[in-house]
Amino acid sequence: MSTIEIIIAVTIHLIIPIAGLLFYFWLIRKMIREKVESPPIVDLFLIFATYGGLLLLTLTSFFWLWSGMASLGVAYLTFVAPLLMGVLAYRNYGMKHLSKYHLSTYKSCLLYFVITPITFLSIIALT
Repeated sequence: MSTIEIIIAVTIHLIIPIAGLLFYFWLIRKMIREKVESPPIVDLFLIFATYGGLLLLTLTSFFWLWSGMASLGVAYLTFVAPLLMGVLAYRNYGMKHLSKYHLSTYKSCLLYFVITPITFLSIIALT
């Protein structure tokens, strides 16, 4: 394995997930400091995990080797994530007036149904 392959693998599978987790924890701390009413902590974790999986799948398709885990990621993003995002959007619809975080949570759930098909089509067209 060459040095560039090691750098790509570490970036995709280690650095990007850690950066996502750090941003998630920073966002949670910010909501707690701002004393947001009923902060969407679990919902945001599921959203971060779903979009993070989509990002990892995209980067794997373009810069790394396809694997069984990537196939499981596609299965999750195709069959489970739409249901999950729909439920989260429904749950946050009534709470979107509470804060900008609730509104962003609601919108990011709805945008999944636009972003994911575009991403899948881009991966298919460009690989």
